[in-house]
Amino acid sequence: MLYPPNYLMTKVFPVILCGGSGTRLWPLSRAGFPKQFLALSGNDQKTSLFQEAVGRLNQLGSSSASLCNTLIVTNEDHRFLVLDQLREMEEINATLLLEPAGRNTAPALTLAALYAKEASVSADSDPILVITPADQTIQNADAFTTALQHCSDLVADDSSNKTIAILGITPTAPETGYGYIRRSTSKGGFDEYAVEQFAEKPNLEKAKAYLDSGNYFWNSGMFVLRASTWLAALKEFRADILDATQTAWDQKTEDQADGTRFVRPNKALFSGIPSESIDYAVIEKCPGSQYHVKMVELNAGWNDLGAWDAVWQVGNKDTEGNVTSGDVLLSKSTNSLVHASSRLVSTVGLNNVIVIETADAVLVADRSQSQDVKHIVNQLEVQQREEKNLHRKVARPWGWYDSVDEGERFKVKRIQVKPGASLSLQMHHHRAEHWIVVKGTAEITNGDQVILLTENQSTYIPQGQTHRLANPGKTPLEIIEVQSGSYLGEDDIVRFEDTYGRS
Repeated sequence: MLYPPNYLMTKVFPVILCGGSGTRLWPLSRAGFPKQFLALSGNDQKTSLFQEAVGRLNQLGSSSASLCNTLIVTNEDHRFLVLDQLREMEEINATLLLEPAGRNTAPALTLAALYAKEASVSADSDPILVITPADQTIQNADAFTTALQHCSDLVADDSSNKTIAILGITPTAPETGYGYIRRSTSKGGFDEYAVEQFAEKPNLEKAKAYLDSGNYFWNSGMFVLRASTWLAALKEFRADILDATQTAWDQKTEDQADGTRFVRPNKALFSGIPSESIDYAVIEKCPGSQYHVKMVELNAGWNDLGAWDAVWQVGNKDTEGNVTSGDVLLSKSTNSLVHASSRLVSTVGLNNVIVIETADAVLVADRSQSQDVKHIVNQLEVQQREEKNLHRKVARPWGWYDSVDEGERFKVKRIQVKPGASLSLQMHHHRAEHWIVVKGTAEITNGDQVILLTENQSTYIPQGQTHRLANPGKTPLEIIEVQSGSYLGEDDIVRFEDTYGRS
């Protein structure tokens, strides 16, 4: 194609929407460690869905466009999970836009558009945003890149800046869990179609009719537009969201960690923004308006992994149709998904089941009803049980802890601290702690004393004593912590100093 004169200067920002808790994939996915940070795609047991999304969008660079820092919109609690997973990737430069509260995807995308607009200067003041959720899987990465490049070309070629290009997924079944796109019957010059209507999740009869028509495609939630297009359309359709987000953005703060930039909108102002999705706020209102929504078809083994049955569908199956992970033994079992996290899991004579084992919870479900896991999560929330949000092993910016045992007035934790990292300077009102070093070297602040302990050495932290644990070494530090006292909850922590901004 012939690109317009300004296309050579076009900046392209990959935008990863990394919110959500993935509750339908409980107990493996929880609010404290949601599905986007898990390796679930079947492509690679070591690469998370988030890492796959970042990697895919960073394949879009070309001689016609400048690929900029990846913009990751996530919440404050997940920023160090994002950083840890980015460290495992090569040559990825990212900026984290941190939401102090979840307000759905329309405010999230607005943060990215405002950042991209501010970051672009001189000849190119209107960058292109390429947006994808962080929790999807694609089996054919080359087909995905080609389709997304078509979307970018469509947007870049429109001098009116009124085009929104969306990826429509070729449907393979009458799915009732997805929204649909109705396209036109005539094809455009980029192998694209005009979008005539967006349809809500249908019942089964309607979904079958959609599939038979050949003109309906699944809505992937992946699309491309200019920053100015999003901001202008949001102003037209939901000015309240734009104004509130702009106000919170104008009072943002910024800092850095490990060379990665954190940008935080004002917490109080952001929490007051109306909660709305991208689709409801803008995209579904565009057909028939001044904004042109065009669809590029994607047939690349897409799945949004919305339930355990979807994980089974994309998994690597044995001769009996089973997908397994971890220490699993099966006998006379077929078409099942069995995941073992911490121990041996075995099944006998089961068909079409889901078995998910973690250290503190086990799920057993009929595969056809895996969407209904949300009802279990709702019960956990009503009962205010920790298993809804946290695993037994909990990630922290300094490392992790694993609560291996507890009873009346005691709790035992295994704690690992990364090289050079430290916990906050803190105290507890209701508990004392014993620390035993089992690996590495510990620098321990205990009141006015600072001591070094090595393997097999221990110390005692009295109730109410100010203390800190740090790892001055170059290898991970591991300790066993024994807590004792009248109350052992995680909220009994008073922080005085903290490297990670939690004090």
